[in-house]
Amino acid sequence: MYFEYNISDTTANMAKTAEADCREIFEKIDSNALLWSSRILKAFQDERVSTADFLEITGYGYSDTGRDKLESIYARIFGAEDALVRPQLMSGTHALAVTLFGLLKHGETLVYISGEPYDTLRSVIGTAGDSRNSLIRHGINYEEIPLSGNDFDLAKIRERMKKGDVKVAAIQRSRGYSHRKSLTIDKIEEAIKAVKEVSPETIVMVDNCYGEFTEDREPTHVGADVFVGSMMKNLGAGFALSGGYCVGKSEIINDIAERFSAPCVGKSLGANFNQLASFYKGLFMSPTTVAATLKSMVFAARMLELSGFTDIDPRYDEKRTDIVQTVDMHSPEKLIKFCKGIQIGSPVESYCIPEPSDMPGYPHPEIMAAGTFVSGATNELSCDGPLCEPYTAFMQGGLSYDYGKLGIMRAIDEMLDLHEEI
Repeated sequence: MYFEYNISDTTANMAKTAEADCREIFEKIDSNALLWSSRILKAFQDERVSTADFLEITGYGYSDTGRDKLESIYARIFGAEDALVRPQLMSGTHALAVTLFGLLKHGETLVYISGEPYDTLRSVIGTAGDSRNSLIRHGINYEEIPLSGNDFDLAKIRERMKKGDVKVAAIQRSRGYSHRKSLTIDKIEEAIKAVKEVSPETIVMVDNCYGEFTEDREPTHVGADVFVGSMMKNLGAGFALSGGYCVGKSEIINDIAERFSAPCVGKSLGANFNQLASFYKGLFMSPTTVAATLKSMVFAARMLELSGFTDIDPRYDEKRTDIVQTVDMHSPEKLIKFCKGIQIGSPVESYCIPEPSDMPGYPHPEIMAAGTFVSGATNELSCDGPLCEPYTAFMQGGLSYDYGKLGIMRAIDEMLDLHEEI
């Protein structure tokens, strides 16, 4: 079966073992996908979605009922009051920047209670880079409370909140390029309670990138005031061509929307660029796509373990709260080879060879493999990593399990030089 796709016998046999080991985990993933699918289907029906909701609106975007209905669906399924879902939000970083600038003013304080955030957020905040337009350069105070191992430091969070001057407490759910574990909804719930019991007026914002639909609850279900993400990750399901979202309390979404567009205009402005059908379809298909991604990453983790790698996170049988899989290669050559294999196993530009290079917003040269239908979409099978110790590969995505499985097998062959067996 795999000979036509140039997969070695060694890797093919390893895949049989891996799939047998993962069978029960796959069943749990599928069960969670069914739960979210039922919630989304009911929301579509309750909001009376029709083909008229997919029509393109041009110009200013006034009276776009399809756009407004989509945002009502987001609010409904996430147990929130309101949402902003727009193609003009170009990435997760952009959505987070708009959110933070919308919520914080000169002299107010932002505290990341999950430690140092992702590389590109540091430039937004002003702890990295030299932008004159960062939060810090706008007079916003910034602090961090490091994690205690892989857990929130609840005592320090409570102690800091007692001072009463924190406007926004921010949480990054996924690991980013750090080597901590991603934060589960249960842990996020504990952290939110620690903030709110001392400082109920503090806004808790969660960076939810990579995490949607991986568990049975989302941050707003456990008390977050707002959470933010990208449509080129889980919720776009490979259909959304761009876009980002914010979900939360009405007053907070209004503040974000006024930063997104203009004061006293807020959500009223913004043509949909004929993206509504892809946004609706992406949301509708996202539980299935996230399940495929999770199964691909579970399979990848087991395959890497069977290949002899030990520094893998999460392990194949550990609980997952996002779609990211990491493995420390401890060798720049192996990291480059693995990314090369992911590129070879991609449907788009499989003939290209990724090379490390400098990237805006990143402190080290990066290698990135992503032969994707939507450029840079990290819910499609992709892999990247910084060229620095311990040479960690950060892998995510997979629009279907079958395609994800094939791409991962090809990457294993490439990294271990097993393609010579073919």
